[in-house]
Amino acid sequence: MRRVHPIETESYRIMRDLVYLSHLGPRSRAVAERVIHASADLEYADSLVLDEETLVRGLEALRAGAPIVADVGMVAAGVTSREALCFVSDPRTREVSEDSGITRSAAGFRIAAAEVGDGAVWVVGNAPTALFELLASDVEPALVIGLPVGFVGAAESKEKLIESGLPAIANRGRKGGSAVAAAALNALIYYEED
Repeated sequence: MRRVHPIETESYRIMRDLVYLSHLGPRSRAVAERVIHASADLEYADSLVLDEETLVRGLEALRAGAPIVADVGMVAAGVTSREALCFVSDPRTREVSEDSGITRSAAGFRIAAAEVGDGAVWVVGNAPTALFELLASDVEPALVIGLPVGFVGAAESKEKLIESGLPAIANRGRKGGSAVAAAALNALIYYEED
Protein backbone atom coordinates (compact mmCIF):
# COMPACT_ATOMS: atom_id res chain seq x y z
CA MET A 1 0.00 0.00 0.00
CA ARG A 2 1.23 3.46 -0.92
CA ARG A 3 1.95 5.80 1.97
CA VAL A 4 0.61 9.30 1.45
CA HIS A 5 2.56 12.21 2.94
CA PRO A 6 0.55 14.80 4.93
CA ILE A 7 1.52 17.51 2.44
CA GLU A 8 -0.09 15.52 -0.36
CA THR A 9 -3.22 15.01 1.75
CA GLU A 10 -3.46 18.75 2.42
CA SER A 11 -2.81 19.57 -1.23
CA TYR A 12 -5.70 17.32 -2.31
CA ARG A 13 -7.97 18.91 0.32
CA ILE A 14 -7.21 22.40 -1.01
CA MET A 15 -7.66 21.28 -4.61
CA ARG A 16 -11.05 19.70 -3.82
CA ASP A 17 -12.17 23.02 -2.31
CA LEU A 18 -11.25 24.78 -5.58
CA VAL A 19 -12.62 22.46 -8.25
CA TYR A 20 -15.78 20.38 -8.65
CA LEU A 21 -15.15 16.85 -9.91
CA SER A 22 -17.81 14.79 -8.15
CA HIS A 23 -19.79 14.44 -11.38
CA LEU A 24 -17.01 12.18 -12.72
CA GLY A 25 -16.87 8.42 -12.26
CA PRO A 26 -14.39 7.20 -9.64
CA ARG A 27 -11.51 6.36 -12.01
CA SER A 28 -12.04 9.51 -14.06
CA ARG A 29 -12.06 11.57 -10.87
CA ALA A 30 -8.85 9.87 -9.68
CA VAL A 31 -7.13 10.70 -12.98
CA ALA A 32 -8.41 14.29 -13.05
CA GLU A 33 -7.40 14.91 -9.45
CA ARG A 34 -3.90 13.50 -9.90
CA VAL A 35 -3.37 15.50 -13.12
CA ILE A 36 -4.58 18.71 -11.47
CA HIS A 37 -2.47 17.99 -8.40
CA ALA A 38 0.66 17.37 -10.52
CA SER A 39 0.19 20.56 -12.52
CA ALA A 40 -1.64 22.88 -10.10
CA ASP A 41 -3.73 23.73 -13.15
CA LEU A 42 -7.48 23.71 -12.53
CA GLU A 43 -8.23 24.06 -16.26
CA TYR A 44 -7.68 20.31 -16.64
CA ALA A 45 -11.07 19.85 -14.96
CA ASP A 46 -12.61 21.11 -18.21
CA SER A 47 -10.06 20.03 -20.84
CA LEU A 48 -9.52 16.37 -19.93
CA VAL A 49 -11.34 13.82 -22.07
CA LEU A 50 -12.08 10.81 -19.88
CA ASP A 51 -14.32 7.79 -20.28
CA GLU A 52 -15.00 5.62 -17.24
CA GLU A 53 -15.38 2.34 -19.16
CA THR A 54 -12.12 2.98 -21.00
CA LEU A 55 -10.41 3.54 -17.65
CA VAL A 56 -11.91 0.33 -16.23
CA ARG A 57 -10.40 -1.63 -19.13
CA GLY A 58 -7.09 0.26 -18.89
CA LEU A 59 -6.87 -0.49 -15.18
CA GLU A 60 -7.60 -4.18 -15.85
CA ALA A 61 -4.80 -4.25 -18.43
CA LEU A 62 -2.36 -2.66 -15.99
CA ARG A 63 -3.31 -5.10 -13.25
CA ALA A 64 -2.82 -7.96 -15.70
CA GLY A 65 0.74 -6.75 -16.31
CA ALA A 66 0.37 -4.93 -19.64
CA PRO A 67 3.65 -3.35 -20.71
CA ILE A 68 3.95 0.42 -20.37
CA VAL A 69 5.66 2.32 -23.18
CA ALA A 70 6.71 5.96 -22.64
CA ASP A 71 7.66 8.50 -25.29
CA VAL A 72 10.55 10.02 -23.31
CA GLY A 73 12.68 9.24 -20.28
CA MET A 74 11.00 11.93 -18.19
CA VAL A 75 7.65 10.16 -18.52
CA ALA A 76 9.23 6.78 -17.75
CA ALA A 77 10.94 8.26 -14.67
CA GLY A 78 7.62 9.61 -13.43
CA VAL A 79 6.06 6.15 -13.35
CA THR A 80 6.86 5.38 -9.76
CA SER A 81 5.82 1.79 -9.15
CA ARG A 82 6.13 -0.01 -12.49
CA GLU A 83 8.81 -0.30 -15.14
CA ALA A 84 8.10 1.75 -18.24
CA LEU A 85 9.82 0.96 -21.52
CA CYS A 86 11.32 3.90 -23.35
CA PHE A 87 13.14 3.47 -26.63
CA VAL A 88 14.14 7.10 -27.24
CA SER A 89 17.74 6.38 -26.16
CA ASP A 90 17.94 2.97 -27.78
CA PRO A 91 20.88 2.98 -30.25
CA ARG A 92 18.54 1.85 -33.05
CA THR A 93 16.40 4.93 -32.57
CA ARG A 94 19.00 7.34 -33.93
CA GLU A 95 19.36 5.26 -37.09
CA VAL A 96 15.60 4.96 -37.63
CA SER A 97 15.21 8.67 -36.96
CA GLU A 98 17.89 9.67 -39.45
CA ASP A 99 16.86 7.15 -42.12
CA SER A 100 13.16 8.03 -41.91
CA GLY A 101 13.42 11.76 -41.21
CA ILE A 102 11.36 11.50 -38.03
CA THR A 103 12.00 12.56 -34.45
CA ARG A 104 13.73 10.20 -32.05
CA SER A 105 10.55 9.91 -30.00
CA ALA A 106 8.60 8.84 -33.07
CA ALA A 107 11.38 6.42 -34.01
CA GLY A 108 11.29 5.03 -30.47
CA PHE A 109 7.57 4.38 -30.79
CA ARG A 110 8.12 2.75 -34.18
CA ILE A 111 10.61 0.35 -32.61
CA ALA A 112 8.32 -0.20 -29.61
CA ALA A 113 5.36 -0.99 -31.87
CA ALA A 114 7.38 -3.74 -33.55
CA GLU A 115 8.70 -5.16 -30.27
CA VAL A 116 5.85 -4.67 -27.82
CA GLY A 117 2.87 -4.95 -30.14
CA ASP A 118 -0.74 -5.04 -29.06
CA GLY A 119 -2.11 -4.73 -25.55
CA ALA A 120 0.35 -2.23 -24.09
CA VAL A 121 -0.35 1.05 -22.31
CA TRP A 122 1.26 3.88 -24.32
CA VAL A 123 2.08 7.14 -22.53
CA VAL A 124 2.90 10.36 -24.38
CA GLY A 125 3.74 13.45 -22.36
CA ASN A 126 6.27 15.24 -24.46
CA ALA A 127 6.32 14.33 -28.14
CA PRO A 128 3.28 14.84 -30.40
CA THR A 129 5.32 13.12 -33.12
CA ALA A 130 5.35 9.93 -31.04
CA LEU A 131 1.56 10.11 -30.69
CA PHE A 132 1.16 10.65 -34.44
CA GLU A 133 3.47 7.65 -35.02
CA LEU A 134 1.38 5.45 -32.73
CA LEU A 135 -1.83 6.56 -34.45
CA ALA A 136 -0.35 5.65 -37.84
CA SER A 137 0.67 2.17 -36.67
CA ASP A 138 -1.37 -1.03 -36.66
CA VAL A 139 -0.89 -1.51 -32.92
CA GLU A 140 -3.98 -2.09 -30.80
CA PRO A 141 -3.24 -0.49 -27.41
CA ALA A 142 -4.96 -1.35 -24.16
CA LEU A 143 -4.85 2.36 -23.39
CA VAL A 144 -3.22 5.49 -24.78
CA ILE A 145 -2.42 8.35 -22.43
CA GLY A 146 -1.96 11.17 -24.91
CA LEU A 147 -1.02 14.35 -23.08
CA PRO A 148 1.85 15.90 -25.05
CA VAL A 149 2.65 19.54 -24.49
CA GLY A 150 3.65 22.20 -26.99
CA PHE A 151 2.87 24.66 -29.72
CA VAL A 152 3.63 22.40 -32.69
CA GLY A 153 1.34 19.41 -33.12
CA ALA A 154 0.33 18.87 -29.49
CA ALA A 155 -3.29 19.97 -29.77
CA GLU A 156 -3.63 18.39 -33.20
CA SER A 157 -2.22 15.02 -32.13
CA LYS A 158 -4.60 14.88 -29.17
CA GLU A 159 -7.61 15.74 -31.33
CA LYS A 160 -6.60 12.99 -33.73
CA LEU A 161 -6.33 10.57 -30.78
CA ILE A 162 -9.77 11.57 -29.51
CA GLU A 163 -11.25 11.12 -32.98
CA SER A 164 -9.51 7.76 -33.49
CA GLY A 165 -11.78 5.84 -31.16
CA LEU A 166 -8.79 4.23 -29.44
CA PRO A 167 -9.11 3.77 -25.67
CA ALA A 168 -7.54 6.97 -24.42
CA ILE A 169 -6.96 9.63 -21.83
CA ALA A 170 -6.36 12.99 -23.49
CA ASN A 171 -7.03 16.68 -23.14
CA ARG A 172 -7.87 19.43 -25.54
CA GLY A 173 -5.36 22.16 -26.21
CA ARG A 174 -1.61 22.72 -25.96
CA LYS A 175 -1.19 21.89 -22.28
CA GLY A 176 0.21 18.58 -21.13
CA GLY A 177 3.67 17.36 -20.31
CA SER A 178 5.67 14.53 -18.87
CA ALA A 179 4.55 15.12 -15.27
CA VAL A 180 0.90 15.28 -16.32
CA ALA A 181 1.10 12.10 -18.42
CA ALA A 182 2.89 10.20 -15.66
CA ALA A 183 0.33 11.49 -13.14
CA ALA A 184 -2.56 10.16 -15.25
CA LEU A 185 -0.92 6.74 -15.41
CA ASN A 186 -0.02 6.74 -11.72
CA ALA A 187 -3.65 7.55 -10.87
CA LEU A 188 -4.66 4.24 -12.41
CA ILE A 189 -1.75 2.31 -10.94
CA TYR A 190 -2.58 3.59 -7.44
CA TYR A 191 -6.35 3.30 -7.84
CA GLU A 192 -8.04 1.25 -5.13
CA GLU A 193 -11.59 -0.01 -5.36
CA ASP A 194 -13.92 1.41 -2.72
